[in-house]
Amino acid sequence: MLLPFVGFSQKKENGTIYIEHPAIDIVDAFTKAMVKGDTAAMAELMTDDFKAYDAVPSTPYSKGDDKASYLAMASFWFNNLDYYSIEAMGDSYPDAFEYLKDPSDDNAVTVESWDILKGVHKTTGVKIDSYFHRSFTLTKGNKIRRLIDYLNPEIGNNIRRAYSKRTNGIIYSEHENINMLRLMIAAAENGDGVKYYSFYDEKASFWDLNLGDDAMLSLEEQIEQTNKILESFDIVSIEQVGYPDYMEYEMGGTGVLYSWWNYHLERKSDKEHVKVPMHFEHTVNEEGKIVNQISFYVTPK
Repeated sequence: MLLPFVGFSQKKENGTIYIEHPAIDIVDAFTKAMVKGDTAAMAELMTDDFKAYDAVPSTPYSKGDDKASYLAMASFWFNNLDYYSIEAMGDSYPDAFEYLKDPSDDNAVTVESWDILKGVHKTTGVKIDSYFHRSFTLTKGNKIRRLIDYLNPEIGNNIRRAYSKRTNGIIYSEHENINMLRLMIAAAENGDGVKYYSFYDEKASFWDLNLGDDAMLSLEEQIEQTNKILESFDIVSIEQVGYPDYMEYEMGGTGVLYSWWNYHLERKSDKEHVKVPMHFEHTVNEEGKIVNQISFYVTPK
């Protein structure tokens, strides 16, 4: 009998949300000083017992960073990032919350901001373009006592990794998948479409330079597109340029064939010779089937 009343509990206010508030102005000044590397101005806006927490890796046992540590971190960002900025995310804006019940301070104010952090690391060139959420707690004297940052930790990981040299797999100049590619191209040169497409997975996807950025063709659509070209052109020969490379990547666990060719075609209407430079990138699965093809060429006229 009580079930129908579960969704009708009483509401109780716990303060007020402000879109304009002196605490928001403090946070804005703090952010601008941070981007300028003005740690002295930042320090003036912080309490002596300031604490900052990185919310993503923190645990209930984390002690956080004190005022000096956070200012050192801010200085590091300024000195190591080009094109450094912290700006509001899209149409977002900060809110100030004055809570009726707040155990940290009788008149504490919380400011929540949703930003985008941007920059390029000066040494490694690692680009930063990340969401950055911050939760500030300010005292009744409008000084920042606590700051909780929500930031993707992979930013720091990517920068640290970039300082070291590491391999990412093996490059092969001869490999069974390169043999497969040569057989496939030979089939195309000799008009053997059945054999040519037998090297593709039935769910393979295709993209080429002549399609839109987000366009992707299925195997059936790719066959249809190729047949339209062959209605106007005959393949005379396919000339290998350089040699194919097969990259067996460690990161991501994929294998990709890179190859360069000159397609020599004859236009059926006037028997004119047309050369089409072609670059392929074929992703190969563990069964040796092509699951994705990216090609760069200009459609012949």
